[in-house]
Amino acid sequence: MAAKRVLIVDDDEDILELLEYNLLNAGYQVEKAQNGLQALEVARHTLPDLIIMDIMMPEMDGVMACNKIREIPELADIHIIFLTARVEEYSEIAAFEAGGDDYIMKPIKPRALMSRVNAYFKRTARKPRQANVLDFGELLIDKVSFTVKVHGKTISLPKKEFELLYFMASAPGQVFNREVLLKNIWGADVYVLARTVDVHIRKVREKIGNQYIKTVMGVGYKFVAPAS
Repeated sequence: MAAKRVLIVDDDEDILELLEYNLLNAGYQVEKAQNGLQALEVARHTLPDLIIMDIMMPEMDGVMACNKIREIPELADIHIIFLTARVEEYSEIAAFEAGGDDYIMKPIKPRALMSRVNAYFKRTARKPRQANVLDFGELLIDKVSFTVKVHGKTISLPKKEFELLYFMASAPGQVFNREVLLKNIWGADVYVLARTVDVHIRKVREKIGNQYIKTVMGVGYKFVAPAS
């Protein structure tokens, strides 16, 4: 089996060397870029399995680069871990709104980072691919092609938004609290704010309509199947 390919993106050469050293020692292939523009080009050509990307960079920052990566079909489902020295909550929210999957604070602790990377690949290896299509008539959710159609119109959703919708739509009427959604969509070993769920729910509603996901006050959210 070919080694997994990881793209590391940071304008600090010392950090790139630190990440490259640890990833190569763990058996991963490594690609490098020093800003968001370079990251887009490298990602298009190499199709990495994982991207570890700084937020504050020249030319194009990590949040903008993540947004553009999510617009490219071949790259839309790539797992993206953000690195940043910023501690403000809005920076974390912006990272997840852009389609990031994880968020790690600098200074980097190599062992902790590698544990996170290894856990991600183990988790994805355990997950069988589902070929389900959820058909609610006016709403169709296709797990194979990662597409959503509302009244025949294709709606583009980033990976986490799609997974959140698909997970909830697989059990219409069931109420999920934020902790359950975080664990099932982001994983138990990924540390994100509970508010991240609210952000993604809002984004999904904006794109497919408010009628499919209802808020259960004080509990969480549920998917409501369209009336036939």
